[in-house]
Amino acid sequence: MMGPAHSLSGAAAWLGVGAAAYAAGYPMPWPVLVSGALICAGAALAPDLDHKAATISRAFGPLSRWLCEVVDTLSHAVYKATKMRGDAHRSGGHRTLTHTWLWAVLVGGGMSLLATQGGRWAVLGILFVHMVLAIEGLLWRAARVSSDVLVWLLGAAAAWILAGILDEPGNGANWLFAEPGQEYLWLGVPIMLGALVHDIGDALTVSGCPILWPIPVGRKRWYPLGTPKPMRFRAGSRVELKVLMPGFMLLGGIGALGALGYI
Repeated sequence: MMGPAHSLSGAAAWLGVGAAAYAAGYPMPWPVLVSGALICAGAALAPDLDHKAATISRAFGPLSRWLCEVVDTLSHAVYKATKMRGDAHRSGGHRTLTHTWLWAVLVGGGMSLLATQGGRWAVLGILFVHMVLAIEGLLWRAARVSSDVLVWLLGAAAAWILAGILDEPGNGANWLFAEPGQEYLWLGVPIMLGALVHDIGDALTVSGCPILWPIPVGRKRWYPLGTPKPMRFRAGSRVELKVLMPGFMLLGGIGALGALGYI
């Protein structure tokens, strides 16, 4: 899928988690619901770090373009080193390492550890990166005609404001994990969820997605998991733009109402 659809699916997924948490007796404070939805929307772009022309490659100027080249090279090397006889020859690393459940778990866990051990500036850094990505994904038309500096300033302002609100007692810094020293441990959850939602979205397209790696399926370690081929679509197709994206917005709205206890 394309960047905007990935971001919408990420936001909708977190709002759905909010509804499920409310039903299970762990309601999210509204700052957790809002910030988590934005983090998840941004994190849903991150697996495309292995693609030099993806939305995320433009998010932070030369730095993100360089990082995408590094991750593409690394992913391709891991693919070649671990592929089995049934896996196809590839010339690049797109839709390999960063499109797996293992990558999602490691990145989410790493961000949780960074948030709990790194203090306020680590939390602000995590929020800033994901706010910028959320702007690039959710407001992509405006972001493309705006200067990078303006997008970064908006992301920094959003991160600063959200961190200040979350730090207030009862606003969610210790949501779900209430023990001392566990503040912001939950930040890794929307990041992991965003990566997994991205992978599921790509599994709906014609190429599929190797979500299960490194678990082999038959003679393939990089098995392209997906729906039956007649049900798949091409990225950027009318199905994505006219069916899935409005569907994600509708599901997100329903999830938000459920998370706030209105339904």
